[in-house]
Order: sequence, then C-alpha cells, then structure tokens
Amino acid sequence: MIPQGIAYGGDYNPEQWPEEVWAEDMRLMAEAGVTMVSVGIFSWALLEPREGAYDFSLLDRVLDMLHAHGIAADLATPTAAPPAWFFVKHPEALPVDKDGRALSYGSRQTFCPSSPAYREAALRMARALGERYAGHPAVVMWHVHNEYGCHNPECFCEESAAAFRGWLREKYRGLEALNDAWGTRFWSQWYYDWDEIIPPRATGAVPNPAHLLDWRRFCSDALLSLCEAEREVLREAAPKIPATTNFMVMHNFDALDYWRWAPKLDVVSNDHYLRSTDPESHIDLALSGDLVRSLAGGPWLLMEHSTGAVNWQPVNRAKNPGELRRNALAHVARGADGIAYFQWRAAKAGAEQWHSAMLPHAGTDSQIWHDVVQLGADLKALGEVRGSTVPAQVAIVWDWDARWALELPSQPSAELRFQELVRAWYEPLWRSGIAVDFVHPEADLSSYRLVLAPSLYLVDDEGAANLTGFAERGGTLAVGFHSGAVDPNCHVRLGGYPGAFREALGVRTDELFPLLPGESVELSDGGTARLWSERVRLAGAEAITTYTTGPLADVPAVTRNSFGTGTTWYLATQPDPATLAALLDRIRTEAGVMPVLSTPEGVEAVLRRGTEADYLFLINHTEASAEIPVSGEARELLTGKPVPGAVTVAAGEVAVVREPRE
Repeated sequence: MIPQGIAYGGDYNPEQWPEEVWAEDMRLMAEAGVTMVSVGIFSWALLEPREGAYDFSLLDRVLDMLHAHGIAADLATPTAAPPAWFFVKHPEALPVDKDGRALSYGSRQTFCPSSPAYREAALRMARALGERYAGHPAVVMWHVHNEYGCHNPECFCEESAAAFRGWLREKYRGLEALNDAWGTRFWSQWYYDWDEIIPPRATGAVPNPAHLLDWRRFCSDALLSLCEAEREVLREAAPKIPATTNFMVMHNFDALDYWRWAPKLDVVSNDHYLRSTDPESHIDLALSGDLVRSLAGGPWLLMEHSTGAVNWQPVNRAKNPGELRRNALAHVARGADGIAYFQWRAAKAGAEQWHSAMLPHAGTDSQIWHDVVQLGADLKALGEVRGSTVPAQVAIVWDWDARWALELPSQPSAELRFQELVRAWYEPLWRSGIAVDFVHPEADLSSYRLVLAPSLYLVDDEGAANLTGFAERGGTLAVGFHSGAVDPNCHVRLGGYPGAFREALGVRTDELFPLLPGESVELSDGGTARLWSERVRLAGAEAITTYTTGPLADVPAVTRNSFGTGTTWYLATQPDPATLAALLDRIRTEAGVMPVLSTPEGVEAVLRRGTEADYLFLINHTEASAEIPVSGEARELLTGKPVPGAVTVAAGEVAVVREPRE
C-alpha cells in the first residue's frame, strides 16, 4: 500500500548513475525521510533493447534495493519515450505537424497518439512490466506513462486522420448530423463522404470552429484511450495495485479534458512548476492545487515540482529562501497527500541537466539539501493530516470545452484567455481566505452558497440549466462576460447575449464592444475596466455599476437580479483588480460566505478538515511575522508545541495548527 502519512519522494532514475552510487542514494533517502519514489519513467530503451527482448535485471535490483530500505515504488510504464529502434522499424509512428512536416525522434513523446504500432508496443511493454512486478513488495502504485500530451497533444498524419473519422462516426452516426453540427453550408464545406474529412491542417483562411473544437476533443480522447488501455493491462496483471498518471492542469497546458480523465484513475496526480515571470506564483500554485483536488474529489498526489530552478523557461531562476518549504506545504494545505519532485538526483547529462533536484549538483553541502531534509521532517510531523478534506462554500466553473472554444480564431477579441480570466476572479478570493472548489457546469452544486462562472463562452443546455437552477433554488450565481454565447457545436445562441443565461441574469445584450489592447473605460463606482464591454439592456435586473466614458456611457456594466429564490450577477466587463475584488467581496458577503480566518495581507490561511480535528495551514508570504489567533487547545504540528490563544508565523514561514473539534 502507499506509505502511511504524507508520502515523500521524487522521480528516481538510477540508470543515469553507476551502480556504486545507489547505496549512497539509499542512505541519503533515509536521511531526507523519503518514503516513495517513481521508477522507470524513461527507461524503455534499457528495459527492451530489441523488440520483444526484455532485460529487467537493472529494475529487479533497484526494486529489491528500495524494498530492503523501506522505500515504496510507484512503478512507471516507460511509454512516454519509445527507443530509437522502435522508430527505425516504425517510422510511420512519428508525429506530423499541421504543416505536414514529419517530426523526428531524439527527444521524448515523439509518437503519434493514433499509431497502431505505438499502441501495440506500449501495451506489450505495460503487460511485461505488470506480469513481472505484480507481486513485488516494493510496488505500491502504477505510474502510467508520463505527462500525456506534453509534447504531442495532436498529430496530423494519415493514421490520425483515419482515427479522427472513426471518432466522428461514433459521435454523429451519420454525415447529415455532422454537417449540421459543423455548419458546413458556410464556405461550401459540406461533406458527402467520410473520407473527405481531414484533421484541421494548415489552410489558407480561418478554419471551421466546430471542426477545430471536435478535433481538440478527439485529441484528448485519443490520448485517454492509450492511458485506459495501459491501465487495463496493468489491472489484469495486478487488480489490487492502484494506478495514476500525472496531470498538468496549469502552465497554459490545455490539451486534455481532465474532467473526462480523472474518473479513469485510482489516484489523481499532478505536476506543478512555478513561472519565474509571475511575481505572485504562489497564487497560481493555490489555484492549481484547488483544481486538482476538485478533479480528484478529495486528496491527491503532487507527482512533480521543483526544489529550485527548472530548465525550460527563457530564464530559469532559483527559488528564494524558504520558498521550497512554502510551496510544498501549500500543496499539502490544498489537499495533497503526497509530495514529490523531479527528480531525486540532479542529472549531469541530458536535456534536463540544469533542472534542480532533491540532491543537487552541489551535493549535501547545499541549501537545497538542507531544505529537503527539513521538509521530510515536516511531512512526517503532518502524517495525521492525510485523508482530511478542504471544505468550500464557493465553486468556480472550469470547463475545457469552454476554454478551447473561447480561444479559437475569429473571436470578437483575440485578447481573451480562459485561464487569465479565471485567475482574475480567483485571486481576490485567495487574498480574502475564501476556500474554493472548481466544478464542471453539470456538477452537483447543492453544497455551495456561491457559484462563479468567470468565463463560460460555451455551455450545453444541461450545464446552463444546472447553473441557473442553482440560483433559482436559492443560490448566488455570478457570470462573467461573453458567457453562454454558443452551444456545444459552437453555434451562436440567437436572440441576444449572454445567450443561455439571459433569462436568469435579467439582461439582454444586442452588441459587443470589445476593448483594444491598452484601452480602458471608467466605471461609475470609480474604477476602470478593460478587455470587454457590451451594450446591456436591463430585462428585470438592476444596474449596480455603469460605464461613464466611451461609447457605452450610462449603459450597465455590472447587474444584479433576483431569480427564483436566489440571486444572479452579470459582469459585462473586466473591472480593474481592486474594483473586481471589492465587487466579489460584496457578492460573497451577501451570499453568506466568510473567510476561513481573518489574517493579515499576504498570510494565506487554508483549512483541512479531519474526522477529529481541523488543520489550519498558515503560510506567510510576507517579510514580517504575523500573530494569528487560534483556539485555546490548539497545537502547532511542525514544532509539536501547544499554542494557546495565538500562533506567531515568522516571515516566509509556515505553521500548521491542529484544533480539536467538539
């Protein structure tokens, strides 16, 4: 079974080092408190040096060694990096880009997701691993592949074209239904034969948006089918060993619809890396953790993050003092029951040689190593937190279909980015200490007081009815501009905007006025707005804020409406951060949503709820210490000391307070 407490470790790649180094690895892992490592992720070429000829001798020794030292293994299928011999034999399995250029092997994930040859080889490898190690005492979890779609989210070859047509046949059953869904009467795009349909390769003008959207859906499903196939092979060999694969929910990675992926896994895992260009990247971290926890429906595993710098940004900066610890414990605060890094020992060769690791190039005489050892002790002290949940009264709607559709070409504005719009609404809640879940439009909303839909350009009838029904039954729903505009086929909902939400919001827009880059308009509450404006007409709602400058002066910009026994809000523009924060503060206060705890600016407070106690995580992102009131019987877990009445969190530090529940 997965180790008790908060699991701790990282990717372990002993094949990169002489075998005499391995004994030192075991000694240092014990010193750091490592309890679980991922093994074999990129070892296909060593495990299968020739087609069908396996050599598991190295992996045998590694797993035996880990078990002897009490370290569990998350054993990977190495299918993210097929060996050179495979591509020499099967050049047709190489991916092709939208310009028709065949890519070469020589890195990782250089395969076509729809290639029959790749699927056969990958499943053969997964089956060999599963059958050999199903009963190995070190193996507690399967790690299926690695970061699906990271470098090959789509392929435009003929195999992919055939697979795409098969996917479309299954979805639409007939060409008449497809032509109707895609609106192919426009620009003479009508299809008379399935073989006429191709992937959305490079073309002379703007592609059909419905075609593009179905392509994105197909590409996600093509990779998911590979994951499911490997998972099934492993399940046949070892029915009781859980399986995971590492998601990448942030970093503008939008290739996969993780709402469809998450239910297929026994354990949901995620990789998260900070961006050096974001001065408040800890907010991105929090959003990521909340989103993964929501996908998992509870605790999850952080499969990868970095102890310091990464290697793939234009400038790769080291983390500031204390940041390694704050980052890891912030993930735990938001539901992670395991913390792992890429990788255990920093590589001296290869494409990621300048990526930080738990054991850096400098060795144990380094700040990173000191921090890694300290974190191991911290996670051991937090063992009882495992399995606890993060209660939330606010939900933010996040939908990959809506994201893909919003960012298709020929929108009213090319400046709209789904993730940026969502973060703009999330950030004020984070600053206020408001716990947030993320939800699919059709999710059960009965446990929430407030639901926010910052950007839901595309929504189906069921999703729209679910959201508006939540408000009608007494909830508070706030909707952002350009939402509800199109149906799942990217067909505009006629009769005025915001389409599917007009009635519930009590407004009607007849024309859109997106703002130019750098342009802003003034609002009646003293704030400004950018990105977007609309000519809104009230149809039952009241105007809360109006424009005072520009072509829409005196037109409502923010509205409020009574709908059923609940309340709906419409933000027809993007207020400046301070104005948006004040507005969301009003909306959530009226909805009866209060923060976890009132803390000074920059001190993050997150609550995990256990069966017998609450665990209050206090993360100080400032340069000054902060004193936080707590219950009289509280104990700080990282030090083990009682903190009657209050706990002091030093600058840049973290406290985790255990408060018994009555």
